[in-house]
Amino acid sequence: MDLSLIANLFKRDLNRLRDEILAYEPENDLWVIDGEITNSGGNLALHICGNLNHFIGATLGDTGYVRDRPAEFTDKHVPATELAAKIDATSAAVRQTLEKMAEEDWESEFPIEMWNKSHTTGEMIIHFLGHLNYHLGQINYHRRLLASASK
Repeated sequence: MDLSLIANLFKRDLNRLRDEILAYEPENDLWVIDGEITNSGGNLALHICGNLNHFIGATLGDTGYVRDRPAEFTDKHVPATELAAKIDATSAAVRQTLEKMAEEDWESEFPIEMWNKSHTTGEMIIHFLGHLNYHLGQINYHRRLLASASK
């Protein structure tokens, strides 16, 4: 697997995430929830950063990041510019970690068992890219839905 390709996909999609967060107008819409929609765009962005910093940055890259998963969903009203900075820092941690990896690391066992079974590091990195994009799509939809409702 071409790890530079994977690193570029993470960079591309984290840039898209930053752009989505900065596109919320008004900025307070980042934190709007309604009915069964219990995760705001802002909280999903915090969750993406926490997930990638924990599983790629700390677990594979030994960055020392300590995850506070509950705070990813309870912190509110973080300014969009602060969220953008967190996203940029996450992107840097992911890139630095992936750049240090060798081709054989891709086939090694991921250090954390997930869903009651072991996986290769490559499988998990692809999973984390998919997880990022799943939530990125939710954030995009959330932002556009709120923007159309305010017209």
